Amino acid sequence: MKIAHSPDADDIFMYYAIKFGWVGQDNVAFENIALDIETLNVEALAGSYDITAISFALYPLIKEEYALLRTAVSFGEGYGPKLIKRKGEKLKRNFRVALSGKYTTNALLFRIAYPQARITYMNFLDIEEAVRSGEVHAGVLIHESILTFSDELEVEREMWDIWQELCGDKSLPLPLGGMAIRRSLPLTKAIAYEQTLTRAVEVARERKEELCALLVKEKLVRIEGETLDKYLELYANDDSVSLSKLQYKAIDTLFELGYRHGYYNELIRAEEYTIPTEYTELRKG
Repeated sequence: MKIAHSPDADDIFMYYAIKFGWVGQDNVAFENIALDIETLNVEALAGSYDITAISFALYPLIKEEYALLRTAVSFGEGYGPKLIKRKGEKLKRNFRVALSGKYTTNALLFRIAYPQARITYMNFLDIEEAVRSGEVHAGVLIHESILTFSDELEVEREMWDIWQELCGDKSLPLPLGGMAIRRSLPLTKAIAYEQTLTRAVEVARERKEELCALLVKEKLVRIEGETLDKYLELYANDDSVSLSKLQYKAIDTLFELGYRHGYYNELIRAEEYTIPTEYTELRKG
């Protein structure tokens, strides 16, 4: 069974307990595939993988083919992607900006907040240099780049602040990324996969220090030390293990924003699109 996820440190951290054999499932061989988040979004639209990481903003577009998993979720709480520019530069209304992909959550929020900006999409690893070189006036940094960008650049605006203004509810975390599973899989198997993946995140948290040391030793992450620790506490923390009621509300609010601004043709509620785990209990009964 292939698990497609991004190569950033939080996804690697949450799923390499499986890769290293710390968590497993009887008669199932898991294979980790690391691709940048927009590639994963596009592949999800094509139905390429049974289990895949996605941007939450993509989900309404794949809801018929995929169910949402409750685990390995990343939210921002007072932080998130950053809109950066060269120091001292004043941005015009129609500034050129680099985003990490059309289907990302940050792109949805950005397009709502800056309707006149001229958008270029590129790999998230190339955005910082595109801003530094003047190829674009600004860019939205995601993943580890939010902690490591050049001191030649400065933050124009936090995506967290845009989210807070658009959603109107200061209590809601910013929904960034989650996981989806193909609906055509047998339900009992899908439930078992979700349980295994949830356990992988739990074990990663329980053995964080040991796992981080191994990831650095094997050169599987781009950051280390205090930077890695800080990053994981942002995006692969205890709230990543399983979706909470507050997180569901935040995802629903994101979907509502997209629907209201014409990006989705139907308004959906996230919890209605998760795997019905009660099926296992009903079978036992």
